[in-house]
Amino acid sequence: MTIESVLDTIALVLVLIGAVLCLTATIGLLRWPDVPSRLHASTKPQVLGVLLIVIAVALSLRTWEAVAFGIPIILIQFATAPLAAHMVGRAAYRNRTTDEENLFIDELHHSTEQPGSTGAQSRPES
Repeated sequence: MTIESVLDTIALVLVLIGAVLCLTATIGLLRWPDVPSRLHASTKPQVLGVLLIVIAVALSLRTWEAVAFGIPIILIQFATAPLAAHMVGRAAYRNRTTDEENLFIDELHHSTEQPGSTGAQSRPES
């Protein structure tokens, strides 16, 4: 067994694991009921899946160009996916499309209060 066949096997396993993670992200988007759950399902496994697939491509090609091309892909995924999920989650909270009964800690209730309110209520009634 040569080193090339070992690297190809590792790349194959990484691609399969990455594809399964991306598939679970898709299933989570379809199956989970509210926006925060869907955001969790779409960002965490999807970013890890893309990371594993990029590593597998770099291992398979065995060139520095592939590594140099993969690094910006990984960095952009790590930078944009959490930020986009945060902004979509905040917009969903302000539009009241979240499942409020399942919020254990509501750290944003002060940001949606009306000016001049005393803050006695957790969220303003619509």
